[in-house]
Amino acid sequence: MSNPILELKNAAVYQRENLILSDVNVEINKGDFVYLIGKTGTGKSSFMKTLYGDIPLKEGEGSIVGFDLRQLKEKNIPFLRRKLGVVFQDFKLLNDRTIKDNLMFVLKATGWKEKKAMESKIDQVLDKVGMKTKNFKYPYQLSGGEQQRIAIARALLNDPELILADEPTGNLDPQTSVEVMEVLQEINRNGNTILMATHDYALLLKYPSKTLKCDGQKVFEVVQKTA
Repeated sequence: MSNPILELKNAAVYQRENLILSDVNVEINKGDFVYLIGKTGTGKSSFMKTLYGDIPLKEGEGSIVGFDLRQLKEKNIPFLRRKLGVVFQDFKLLNDRTIKDNLMFVLKATGWKEKKAMESKIDQVLDKVGMKTKNFKYPYQLSGGEQQRIAIARALLNDPELILADEPTGNLDPQTSVEVMEVLQEINRNGNTILMATHDYALLLKYPSKTLKCDGQKVFEVVQKTA
C-alpha cells in the first residue's frame, strides 16, 4: 500500500491570473527522493510555492502531509509549514545572530518552550549536517556550503514529514554542491522524504532518482537513461 505524503490530481497552478501549470498529477511517497527539473520560467518555483502555501491551489485536488491544499486557510499555513522543511537557494539565515540563535529563533517561533529540549534539538540537527562545532559562529563567518548545511539543519528542526529543497545548490560551486547533496542523501537514507528542485543535471547523473520535469505548462515524470 503506497503512503503518499504529497498527492496532486488534475491540479492547476496559477500565479495571480496566469496559468503556470495545468493538469498536474504527482504522487510522492514516504521515503522518496524526488527531483524537480525544468528551465527557468517553467514553473518549478510556483509549484514549490503551492506546496508550502504561498500560492493557493484553485483547481484540482491536492494534499500534502495531511493538509488539503484546496481547503487551506491562511491561519493554518504556519501549521502546514511546521510539518514541512523548506530549504531555499539563498539560505535565508539571519546575519545578526549566531547559528545557534538562528535555530533557537525558529524553535521559539514554532512553539517550543523548554530550553534544554531546544538546545538538545539544535545539537542533534547540527550533528546531522556535520556542523555541531559551528553553532557559536555568525552566518557571514561561514562559507556558502556551510550556510546551506545550516539551512538544511533548520529545515529538520521540527522533524518534517517532507523537505522541499528549492535549488539548494544553486549558489554553490560543483564540489560544494556534491557535499550538500551528500548531506541530503544521508538525511533521505535516515527516512526523510525530499523533493528537490534543481538546475544541476550533474547531480542527477551522480545521484539518480525519480525525476519530475516542468515543461510546456505540464509536470511529468522523466525516465533517466542508464548508461
